[in-house]
Amino acid sequence: MKKLHHSLRRTILLSIDYFYPWFKKIFPLQTYRYAAAGGVNTLFDITLFSIAYHFVFKKHNLSLGFITLSPHIASLFFAFCFSLPSGFYLNRYIVFPQTGLKGHHQMARYIVVVLICVLFNFLFLKLFVDYFGWYATPSKILTTVLVIVFSYTSQTYFFFKTKARD
Repeated sequence: MKKLHHSLRRTILLSIDYFYPWFKKIFPLQTYRYAAAGGVNTLFDITLFSIAYHFVFKKHNLSLGFITLSPHIASLFFAFCFSLPSGFYLNRYIVFPQTGLKGHHQMARYIVVVLICVLFNFLFLKLFVDYFGWYATPSKILTTVLVIVFSYTSQTYFFFKTKARD
């Protein structure tokens, strides 16, 4: 398993870093890796959201008995189940590997920031889709863009900061 992890990490780093020379004058390596890894995970999340919205929930409400979720909110939580672990892996092993913190401490911090982001996603989707009447997938994309600033700032300066700054 450890060999697979190292192989996967190396493959991801080679793929991401291949394009870094084009951005070297604009971004430091860590910021570039955050943008690249986060961009891939965001695309993964939006793709899962769209698939769930159109094909899993088929734009219909999901009744859980005690609560009924609108299709865009059900799709948000569906996508979250997959993008949470992939996002943590990318942040821990690709973007912020030098923190020196134990994995469970980083995971706890990461879950806090992600839960805040999910709350923002929920609120923005409710606003854009339910109140403004916008389409769900473009609303998800706009919501994601708005949440990225908070996510990057909080992860860089709090959740994945190096142990020396802890």
